Amino acid sequence: MLDVKRMRILREVANQGSFSAAADALYLSQSAVSQQVATLEREVGMALLARAQDGPKLTDAGASLLTHADAVIARLEEAERELGEIAGLEAGRLRLASFPSASATLVTRALSAFRAQFPGIELKFSESEPEESLPLLRRGELDLAVIFDYPSLPRGEERDVERVQLIAESMHAALPTDHPLAGADTVRLTDLADEPWLSGTRPSTCADVIIEACREAGFEPRIAFESDDYSVLQGFVAGGLGVTLLPDLALAALRPDVVVRRIVPEAPTRRVWAAVRTEGARSPAADAMLGILRAAGETLALEVAAAAAVASATRSPSRPPRPGAKRRRQPSASASRGAAA
Repeated sequence: MLDVKRMRILREVANQGSFSAAADALYLSQSAVSQQVATLEREVGMALLARAQDGPKLTDAGASLLTHADAVIARLEEAERELGEIAGLEAGRLRLASFPSASATLVTRALSAFRAQFPGIELKFSESEPEESLPLLRRGELDLAVIFDYPSLPRGEERDVERVQLIAESMHAALPTDHPLAGADTVRLTDLADEPWLSGTRPSTCADVIIEACREAGFEPRIAFESDDYSVLQGFVAGGLGVTLLPDLALAALRPDVVVRRIVPEAPTRRVWAAVRTEGARSPAADAMLGILRAAGETLALEVAAAAAVASATRSPSRPPRPGAKRRRQPSASASRGAAA
């Protein structure tokens, strides 16, 4: 492989017409310039300069080599400019993936703020669950992934990936508005043991967290319907097909015919993270987006906490049972007292 630095020196000697002038232009000694040209000639196996009384002249081989060298050097200079622009966030791209409930809230804000600050960066967004986006991140097909996990569920090893927590969410019991517990302040999961349950599509952590929470409460949930779309699950709840758990971010699009209630004594939680490759293996654009997501997460955390408090406190409007709906089992007196605790 020919040395680009030596080709630069050869070009300077040809342009300046002497070794001494080239040395001055390159801030090198004349002997260093001569040695570099001699080394290059040994590498190619032929003379590149003819030493004449009026200065060195390019041989046919030297002229041919410089034709290619000029093209190589021009491309390298262009690459240096592009790298400088990327480092300065004036160019480049950022490939990001997120799961739906964060896409519609946290990530939308972050993308908008990033575009305003760094209009030269090309943004590419896709939607996927953590089970899909984390492998893509590790393979270098994504620069950043917004993911979630549940502290109650074990987490696999994630080599070469760093996480930054953006927000921690509470899970809430979602009930139809005509449910006997819809008017309670709080709900115990044991009060819902006989209900049909709705969950994420199995196998998935969204399904596992519901099953695990119910088991912790002392019963095995009867999973009736599965969907990975919270709007679909809310529709099932509103239709009286079952109950489920919803995280804070899903409450941004809460249906009016669904109520959420705080779970006691302790609700499951969900954590939202920004996942990136380890430092040194990620782009300046990924670092910039990480900072923007952190700020957006801090703001959104306050907003979702307030929205969740309002949603949990909203009283269910009275309405007659749906035609053909079976009468629900009323909670016992002790359960009612627990739900109001």
